Amino acid sequence: MSTENEGTAVPPAPSAPPVPVETPAASAQSAAPEGGAPTAQLPSVPPSAPGAPEQTPAYASMGAGTPEAHGHAPGAPVSAAEAGWPPPPPAVPSYADGGGSGAGGWGSSYGQPAPKPKNRRGGLVAAILVAALVAGGVGGGIGYSLAKNNDNSTDSTTVSAPSGSGDVKRASGTVANVAARALPSTVTIEAESSSGSGGTGTGFVFDTQGHILTNNHVVAEAVDGGKLTATFPNGKKYDAEVVGHAQGYDVAVIKLKNAPSDLKPLTLGDSDAVAVGDSTIAIGAPFGLSNTVTTGIISAKNRPVASSDGSASSKASYMSALQTDASINPGNSGGPLLDAQGAVIGINSAIQSSSSGGLGGTSQSGSIGLGFAIPINQAKHVAQQLIKTGKPVYPVIGASVSLEDGTGGAKITEQGASGSAAVTSGGPADKAGLKPGDVITKLDDQVIDSGPTLIGEIWTHQPGDVVKLTYTRDGKTHTAEVTLGQRDGDS
Repeated sequence: MSTENEGTAVPPAPSAPPVPVETPAASAQSAAPEGGAPTAQLPSVPPSAPGAPEQTPAYASMGAGTPEAHGHAPGAPVSAAEAGWPPPPPAVPSYADGGGSGAGGWGSSYGQPAPKPKNRRGGLVAAILVAALVAGGVGGGIGYSLAKNNDNSTDSTTVSAPSGSGDVKRASGTVANVAARALPSTVTIEAESSSGSGGTGTGFVFDTQGHILTNNHVVAEAVDGGKLTATFPNGKKYDAEVVGHAQGYDVAVIKLKNAPSDLKPLTLGDSDAVAVGDSTIAIGAPFGLSNTVTTGIISAKNRPVASSDGSASSKASYMSALQTDASINPGNSGGPLLDAQGAVIGINSAIQSSSSGGLGGTSQSGSIGLGFAIPINQAKHVAQQLIKTGKPVYPVIGASVSLEDGTGGAKITEQGASGSAAVTSGGPADKAGLKPGDVITKLDDQVIDSGPTLIGEIWTHQPGDVVKLTYTRDGKTHTAEVTLGQRDGDS
């Protein structure tokens, strides 16, 4: 089954930045204090709000299928104190259905099993776009069956080329060469909860000890007493367990039980060094078709994206994503996005859909050339932290910001959630002199157009980092250096 979000409607998304950039709606937040705008604690993540009105995002919606939104109902306040969960996701259009799943062992010999019904899970929202998580793979069995039947037809008039002597040599750096080296270290993950619901996605070998790096939303079903398996392209399947998961970052690490001794971790690249126009190669199991390789380029960097699985206890995730036009579909979630040399530069997590409304789980949409990946520099640090302690660490500034559109930046609200202070006393923002009503417009050299964008940018840093915030107060521009604080865990 897919772990992709779908079907729930949500409020409109925040305005797009100067350059516009997998999966469901969130539970309504408590009303903001009289006269106050929705707020979110930096960086805290809000629960999703099912039932929020469905709308089309100002720029576009992202999703494995169509966009689905998570977050709070329009106008509902959301705030996250430093000790609380990150700020609620930006208001956005509803997510779309992302995919189903197939039963049986993923990655084993061909003959796709019948798809299992999929539970509605999580969605991605962007400060500019709305995205849907792209785990899952319904339809794969049908597609393969049709192709197989056609291939076996006795009425074919095609002529086969004569076989050459010896193996064809693929030069280093070609897509075929990169795929041949990377595929053996990529797995198809099947996660199932104790109640039988679940989803499928992708992951890749992180180290020789058997750790596999993937998305949180891919394995979320198996976190509490569920079942988790990972299947390699050679058909070998291993039981696995969740070592740690970070809902805020949408990153998870699982470990193979009785892992083989010949594991070959994929080489990790430098996502900061990636340039727009660089070649990309994506590997995953779109619509259940394991070990699929697609290509494209880096279309843009630093796309602010927020996500939620849409459950009552869901908390949002934020990323400053790499955008690619490599074909990414439901089932690609958690898979590697590689550069031309075969180094991992990101974890494929979301796509935008051309659909304008929620699908209600009746169908799925596919790639339209707008995919989003978590930069590997961030994911690597999170993974190392999860392996070491089992819990993620989040940088914070200790302030609640509005998620409302049209604020011209990340506006610090007059009051935090549940009547708490918008600026935590003694926190990083307080020490830097920031006050309610200030509008943050830049973090270092990065333009900030909304609260969610600020959160995504803060989360690319580490606690203790010093950042320069540019903000406006009473029509005047000011700057302040802020030493980021920290919060441990997802709650």
